[in-house]
This record gives sequence, structure tokens and C-alpha cells, in this order.
Amino acid sequence: MKISQITFTRFLAALAIVISHFNKDMFVYKTDYIADIFLKANVGVSYFFILSGFIMIVAYHKKQKIEYLEYYKNRFARIYPLYVLGLLLYLVTRYSGFSVGNALLYLLGLQSWIPGKAMILNFPGWSISVEFLFYLIFPLLYNYFYSKKNKSIWIAAIVLWVITQVFSHLFVASPSYKGPHTESHEFLYYFPLMHVSEFMVGNLAGLFFTNNFKQRNYDIPVILIFAAIMIALIFVPLFYHNGLMAVLFIPLIILLSRNNGFVTKLFSLKPLEYLGEASYAVYITHIPVLYILRELLKWEKYKLDINTVFWIYLLILVLMSILFYQFIEKPLRDYLKKVNIR
Repeated sequence: MKISQITFTRFLAALAIVISHFNKDMFVYKTDYIADIFLKANVGVSYFFILSGFIMIVAYHKKQKIEYLEYYKNRFARIYPLYVLGLLLYLVTRYSGFSVGNALLYLLGLQSWIPGKAMILNFPGWSISVEFLFYLIFPLLYNYFYSKKNKSIWIAAIVLWVITQVFSHLFVASPSYKGPHTESHEFLYYFPLMHVSEFMVGNLAGLFFTNNFKQRNYDIPVILIFAAIMIALIFVPLFYHNGLMAVLFIPLIILLSRNNGFVTKLFSLKPLEYLGEASYAVYITHIPVLYILRELLKWEKYKLDINTVFWIYLLILVLMSILFYQFIEKPLRDYLKKVNIR
């Protein structure tokens, strides 16, 4: 079951994260309400996690059982080559945090398990530690619960999600939380176990969708939910990073996946779908590409207008990401999937 219209939303989420990591003097931060959205755009990573759980179910829901080694090989082939590329590109201009120990930690995708290590090298890669955990547990969840229609996993996933939200809000308001750039911050934001509930509620959304697939025009509900997400980010001062936005992301994903209206026709256009396919490259390389471009343009030295620099950066990032996707991600993914590991 291919859901083309969902693919482009990955690019939109990646783009929001790119803007959130760019210079805060650019034009989107000049208007208060718009600035509030992009200052909280790291919630896009939460969208990735929930969507990942949803897509896993959609991709495998017809199988009686998932073969562990085959699944792990396919997931490795999907995300690891570009992950390593992001690390190598990062080291072109930022190598002060490099050591053999850190390199090994990052190559194994373990950095987010150790508060204080998640941001040393290509920092968007912290999410790969979380994805590795998702991929490790998904065959177990599928084989023992989802494929057997065991309803207890619904209760477990929802309880875990509630516990995660309560703990996150209590922790961020407690004396134990020391603020950004501290180990407590990395524990709250990046520790993989903080995000398991996002993947699992995404799985539940996928189960609901595959069992209740009815297409119709949902353009208006989709637009209203998207507006509600923007309004929540602007006006509701809650901690969204660990999955609270699932209450809006899940209806958005399900309704958009069922939709056959104008929004779906627009998002399913081949160029937009292709951008969605290249969105992982956008996300995982946007920081090293930014740092390399900064060295090449020397925009601080020559006092280039930051808005002009952004559009140059965005164009180069998208073009490079398309090249990375077309000539590195796809070929290596296809090659690794053919490797016989039995």
C-alpha cells in the first residue's frame, strides 16, 4: 500500500527543522507568531517518529510474521549509508569533537543513550539512535502482538505515552532540569526511551488505518488539523518534543492517508513526492552542508544579507540532497538489500 501524499509531508517537516537550525536573524523570526512556530520546529522530529511507526505497519500489515534478519538488513540499508555520509561531511569543517571513542559511539548509533554525547558530531543524527531502537523492537511487537491482534499492546502503548507526557512535563519544570546544552536537556530531549511511545502510537495509528481504510474528501479536516497544530505551537505553552503532538499528528496522518481531495492530488505530484523521498538526505546532511557553505561563502566576513544566504543555502541543500538520494542512498540501499546474510 503506497501513500504518495504522505511522502511529501516528510519534506515539509524536514524543511521546518532546517529553518529552525538556521540563523535566527532571518526573516521568519521577525514576526512573533511565525517565529514561535519555527522556534518549536524540532517537533518535526516527533512527526518523523510517529510517521515511522505508522509506515512500518502499512508496509508490513499483510505479513503473518516478520523475518528478523531480513527486516534488520532492509532497515540498515535504508538509513545507514546517508547517516555515515552526514558524519563524514560534518568532519570536513567540525572535527574538534572527534575521537576514536566518539566516532565508534556514533557509528554504532549509540550517542543518544549517553547524555552529553548526542550533540558532539553531526547532531541531527541523534534521532538515528532512536530509530535503531524502534527497528530493534518492531519485529518483536509485530510478531507477538500486532499480527496476533493482541489488544493488550494498545493499552500498553497508550499508558506508556501518558507516562512519557507526565514525566516530561514534570521533569522540565523540576530543579533537575538545567536547561539547554546540559546533560539533563539531552536526557529529556534525546534519550531513546523517551521516544518509544511515539513510535508505538504511530503503530496503533497504522493498525487503525489498515483496518478502516475508506477514501473520501478530507481536505477541510486536514487543513483544520494543520491549522490547529500551528495554533498550538504559537499559543499553548506545553512540552511537545516527546510526542504530545501525537493528538494532532495522528489524525492528520490518518485523514491525509485516506484523503482523495485536492490536497492529496497536490501532494502526490511526482516532483513533490520525489522531494519527500529525498527528505531524509535533507534532514541528515543539512547541518554539515550549512557549515561547509559557511566556509565557502564566508558570509560573515563579507556581510552578506542573511536572507539571501538562506535561499542560496536552501537551493544548494535541496540539490545536494537530491544527488545524495539518487546516487548514494538509492544505489547503496538496493545493493545492501540484495546481500545474502543467511
